[in-house]
Amino acid sequence: MTDTQILAEKKPSGPIGRWLTMLWADKLAFFAALFLLIVLLCALFGPFLLEAVATKQNLRGRNAPPFDITRGWLYVLGADALGRPLLARVIVAAQNTILVAAAAVLASSVVGTALGLIAGYSRSSAAQWIMRLGDVIMSFPSLLLAVIVLYMLEPSVTNIVLVLAITRIPIYLRTTRAEVLEVRERMFVQAAKVMGASYWRIVFHHILPVIFPTLVTIATLDFAFVMLAESSLSFLGIGIQAPEITWGLMVAQGRPYLTNAWWLSFWPGLAIILTTLSLNLLSNWLRIALDPTQRWRLEMRGRKNG
Repeated sequence: MTDTQILAEKKPSGPIGRWLTMLWADKLAFFAALFLLIVLLCALFGPFLLEAVATKQNLRGRNAPPFDITRGWLYVLGADALGRPLLARVIVAAQNTILVAAAAVLASSVVGTALGLIAGYSRSSAAQWIMRLGDVIMSFPSLLLAVIVLYMLEPSVTNIVLVLAITRIPIYLRTTRAEVLEVRERMFVQAAKVMGASYWRIVFHHILPVIFPTLVTIATLDFAFVMLAESSLSFLGIGIQAPEITWGLMVAQGRPYLTNAWWLSFWPGLAIILTTLSLNLLSNWLRIALDPTQRWRLEMRGRKNG
């Protein structure tokens, strides 16, 4: 039996099996996706299961060191200045951190992509005005703009999402416009015009599916950036406020104890680093997996490894 026949027999059935095979072909991306799945489960079910434990104070166990489970397994990462278990707080804080980043990325990607499609395909003056709007937003440093706005307004979840989303719109706007300018000259778009397809049908049925993989890859990278921006704002004291919990706020609360209780800032900081690293590794895999010209490399490696 030839190698080609062996690989053909190992070919996974169904789209889910094919994607899992490609993910297994890149071990770093596989473990990154597994870690992100754990973070997502913590964000979904952590507050429901552990919120009461994460907010319950125990002054007798304040600043308890890590790897001591005499008080229970939830204290394996130690306790904070009020005796609350850090493991439970890191798990519960995942919800706010992921929620803010996901909402900001979703809002900025939808608005930026819509404006980019108009600016790239339309030849009217509105396209120029849209690009000038993007230039105005990009002229301000995103983090500085967020600091100014949140200093003037109440640092609520809604305001944080709104500010972070606005600062990220130009990324999707410029990327979408550049992709549309190239795709609209291809033969299948010209054929759709000849066949009498409407403006919206060409944009949403012929152009958007072609540029969508690029936007997904950018959104994955942008998710990591927005999460770091939210953590930075919380660290500066103008992000989400107590009694709510985020990883950045936990790092800020542990700052005064760095000399004698390093674990207060270390564990939430490690969660930020690992999540950001996993998102970057997964985005590199997505860039290849969503590209039809390179996808076959992952498929072949996945079948051989399987």
